[in-house]
Amino acid sequence: MVKDNRGRALTDLRLSLTDRCNLRCTYCMPREIFGSSHVFLKKNQWLKFSELDELVEAFVQLGVRKVRLTGGEPLLRPGIDNFIQRLREIHKIDDIALTTNGVRLRKHAKSLKNAGLERITISLDALDPEIAGEMNGLGISPKATLAGIEAALDLGFTIKVNMVVEKGVNESQILPMAHYFKDRGVILRFIEFMDVGNHNNWSIKRVVSGNEILDRIMSEFDVVPIDLSSNKEVAKRYRYLDGSCEFGLITSVTQTFCGSCTRARVSADGKLFTCLFSNNGLDLKTFLRSKECDKSKLLNLLSKHWTKRDDRYSELRSEIVNIEEKVEMSYIGG
Repeated sequence: MVKDNRGRALTDLRLSLTDRCNLRCTYCMPREIFGSSHVFLKKNQWLKFSELDELVEAFVQLGVRKVRLTGGEPLLRPGIDNFIQRLREIHKIDDIALTTNGVRLRKHAKSLKNAGLERITISLDALDPEIAGEMNGLGISPKATLAGIEAALDLGFTIKVNMVVEKGVNESQILPMAHYFKDRGVILRFIEFMDVGNHNNWSIKRVVSGNEILDRIMSEFDVVPIDLSSNKEVAKRYRYLDGSCEFGLITSVTQTFCGSCTRARVSADGKLFTCLFSNNGLDLKTFLRSKECDKSKLLNLLSKHWTKRDDRYSELRSEIVNIEEKVEMSYIGG
């Protein structure tokens, strides 16, 4: 198992299958930038599934045990179910997850289940149609996403829902979302509004802290923490006292967790990033398509890149004066 210079093992690989999405949310694909005239990558600029297979094989040798498929919107990528089946049967990945906005989930849920997928994370920031429509940039209500969640639950998927909370935008949805998913036994994770990408007009003034969110939850429900000392997960976990389910807080702005990060991310166009806030990625696509590429050289390249990493953007955020442009969220997912 390869470790970086702070002793962090590489265990979690996130693969972005496309830079495209069928929503234009204010968080990762603001419509001011990703409008109808935006030029997305051509399909031949995405990593081929055969190239993704090569990468997964190498990453597994370095210690990866978890693979998450992201986007953009991964359900826009044809052939995703066949790739999931190979992850399970050929690469022997037991922990496979998919992150989606859920708009197309109802249509694809059964084929994903048949391929061997067990876990899905849904991005949903509001139940109120007006607020949801404003946040997704296209006026689309959460109806399709909620239908996708119900279809996935009926098929036995493990579901988590991620809600990014932005001050003055969807704070009012914290308790409605908590009620809705608590009643269905679905884990809801509240995420502090982060400065991902370069165009979401982030400001610390727009952040609703994890503590503020917890206070709102505790005003309505009796809850207890679940091992907050653990560094194995990014979410601080809490359990409802009535035993219905749990919820989580992801506090990457007010309570950072850079020191325990074990994730590597590969963008849709084949660049390797070792931090969600990176500005430079290692160009794997060019290497994979070169005559010099072979399995041993690829393994060595990935190992060296992880070993020398020292990413601490969230820890150093307040100290950084001149922030270089960061990779866009649509290229590397969450």
